[in-house]
Amino acid sequence: MSLPKYPEYVDAGPYWLHSVPAHWRVVPNKAVLCPRNDVVGSNSGDFLLLSLTLSGVIPRDIDSGKGKFPAEFDTYKIVSPNDLIFCLFDLDETPRTVGLASHHGMITGAYDVFECAKTADPRFLNYFYLHIDAFKGLRPFYTGLRKVVRPPTFMSVKFALPPTVEQNAICSFLDRETAKIDALVQEQQHLIDLLKEKRQAVISHAVTKGLNPDAPMKDSGVEWLGKIPAHWKLKRLKHISPFIAVGIVVNPSAFVADDGLPFIYGGDIREGVIDWENSRRIDAKSSQENSKTTLRAGDLLTVRVGAPGITAVVPSECEGGNCASVMLIRQGSFNSSWLCYAMNTRIIRFQVEIVQYGAAQEQFNISHAVNFWAPLPLRAEQDAIAEFLVRETAKLDDLISEATRAIDLLQERRTALISAAVTGKIDVRGLATKDAA
Repeated sequence: MSLPKYPEYVDAGPYWLHSVPAHWRVVPNKAVLCPRNDVVGSNSGDFLLLSLTLSGVIPRDIDSGKGKFPAEFDTYKIVSPNDLIFCLFDLDETPRTVGLASHHGMITGAYDVFECAKTADPRFLNYFYLHIDAFKGLRPFYTGLRKVVRPPTFMSVKFALPPTVEQNAICSFLDRETAKIDALVQEQQHLIDLLKEKRQAVISHAVTKGLNPDAPMKDSGVEWLGKIPAHWKLKRLKHISPFIAVGIVVNPSAFVADDGLPFIYGGDIREGVIDWENSRRIDAKSSQENSKTTLRAGDLLTVRVGAPGITAVVPSECEGGNCASVMLIRQGSFNSSWLCYAMNTRIIRFQVEIVQYGAAQEQFNISHAVNFWAPLPLRAEQDAIAEFLVRETAKLDDLISEATRAIDLLQERRTALISAAVTGKIDVRGLATKDAA
């Protein structure tokens, strides 16, 4: 879509605005925003507890009973519909910069709440501050380690404001166009979800039923597993791997070095992948002193704490390194890629869920894991299954990557369109109601 520009521009003053349409006014925030500092205090009523998130201002569940709210909410600020809520600290690292309230409620005093003047469309200000680099103009005003922007300073920051009717037109145009883009993003996300489901189904079928659709089947004897090829065996993990252990658990941080070999923690493990390049390091001597868990290429590592069950094969780059608080499965006569695929399916994950514990951080014990069941094909079949899955999952991963790139491009387009419209780089006045006719 090729969009027109305004016929005349003038220098806006603030370096981050550059030029703006000649008929727009450059005003400070205090000209259109009035701070709201009313707190719940001793008030009682039908308040919603609100949160400022990436997707805007959302209500949260709260069980306050009837009448007066608990004392902990006394200092919460009262919010009305169409109020703007700002996060005015640590702006480089906190993307929750602004949200537009649609509910009557309350929010923690850590946020700043503003009522908009009649000369400003709250939607316009929300679009402006949420989607453009306007906050770059605040960087000279940062104070303290948390990069706080004081409310009085924020109120003096200037921006370009079109006439009210034009603000409404810009918002109507953006509401319509962003809705179209959001619908396309949702379609791509749905496609990604379907592809991921298919990927998991392909892996699960291959490691439980094999590649020969005509193979005779038998009852595995395990209700949740069902039938497996008649010539396969059902083995516990301790009978598949020659050695299973937990990584260094006693003060592992004492072995962390500035340089050395990869020292793998659970957070370094994703499904089928170990991020060894960005992992901690352990020197060769310390790793050798903990020889029981020294890594060898072809071993498997399984996350125990946080995201229990996620498994990856140890690559050659990790040879000689070590691991902390994860489950180490030594390579045996099995195909490591085949077992990795099996470990990442519901076959093993279901068994993990049965034995895991912990509310804050889910985890499992090695003593339980060694008894996990897995269907065991002959080695030649393991090799064939692994080769098949590498090939088929690569195709699906490529499709997922394409859909992900499409989402990124759509979101870039969305941000660029909003930025151009609210800074006057494009003139959408004649397009705001184009599709409504």
